[in-house]
Amino acid sequence: MSKTLWIIGFVFIVLVAGAMFVSQDPAPIGASVQIGQALAGDTTGYTRAVAPKPIRFPEDHGPHPDYKLEWWYYTGNLSTESGRRFGYQFTIFRNALAPPDSTAIDLESSWSTKQLYFAHFAVSDIEEKAFYASERFSRGAAGLAGAQADPFKVWLEDWRAEQTNEGMPPMRVQATQEGAAIDLTMDLAKPIVFQGDNGYSVKGPGYGNASYYYSMTRLNTLGTVTIDGETYEVEGSSWMDREWSTSLLAEDQEGWDWFSIQLDDGRDLMYFNVRHASGDVTPYSDGALIDQDGSKLELKPEEVNLEVLDTWESPKGGVYPSRWRLRVPSEELDLYIEPFFNNQELDVAVRYWEGAVEVSGTAADQSIRGVGYVELTGYDPNATLFLD
Repeated sequence: MSKTLWIIGFVFIVLVAGAMFVSQDPAPIGASVQIGQALAGDTTGYTRAVAPKPIRFPEDHGPHPDYKLEWWYYTGNLSTESGRRFGYQFTIFRNALAPPDSTAIDLESSWSTKQLYFAHFAVSDIEEKAFYASERFSRGAAGLAGAQADPFKVWLEDWRAEQTNEGMPPMRVQATQEGAAIDLTMDLAKPIVFQGDNGYSVKGPGYGNASYYYSMTRLNTLGTVTIDGETYEVEGSSWMDREWSTSLLAEDQEGWDWFSIQLDDGRDLMYFNVRHASGDVTPYSDGALIDQDGSKLELKPEEVNLEVLDTWESPKGGVYPSRWRLRVPSEELDLYIEPFFNNQELDVAVRYWEGAVEVSGTAADQSIRGVGYVELTGYDPNATLFLD
């Protein structure tokens, strides 16, 4: 699931579109009816994810303008030689204002585009329990933002992820905000994982409520993290998720809990709960346990026991789960998951929680540890759109 920020993605069009019309550019982005259609979630004219299909490289690591929404998502846990720890999240989204064959938007100007890009960047300073988060928006025109498959690159101004030589990995990720920056190079430590049914991940009932979804669950990572002007050499492990789709979740699906975990025995685990408005878990939750060699064991909701052990009340008003017990009985896996610190809430256009976590527990009665990331959406009833 990860960056399946379906609701967030479509709501962000409000902010992006607003920014486009107040910016100092010489040409309008397009007719307002297209923005209205986007706000209404109109999916007419877009391709939908309706069945499994081959995922091909490098083509599918690049943009899919015939789908309404997609993202390139990175998280990681890093440390210095002396043991100081950091977490990071970096995501770039593409969201279409109009289908590819639409003529409602005049593309004669170099400033006009059917594509809007937005991005989130956050760093968790574990030692100081300090959290830095920011967002950006831009049009996919005039070189301001965009994506390409070969050579791979996705960017929004100077925030970017790109390949560093032939082949998709290794990759370099760079981003800077007030108080924090990253400059990281990462390479595959195990094969790419195709989530769901060979990359086809169903998220809800109805036609096309699904995505194409693959993961790089373990990326050896080197580089620097800069905090308040001081730069630290770091190494560790990252996780990269890649999804594209068109449809929203069903109306009665309110949010999700998404977990990516890297265990010290070399296994990785992804699991997401999709929740009804009632709080009950839907049958469209899914996951995978990835072995050391990259082989995948799919995990259905009935095979996973996820229990919330504690909660945290945000100063902004939301109440989030803050400690979990996750069990996979068939694999004799019993894990306790806890944030390195609670306040890793992104107070951006639509508020949600995403942060670095530590893991402890047992595997076949043997002690095991790990690190990971958790994303929580739909828990803040007071979260509203705002412009700074």
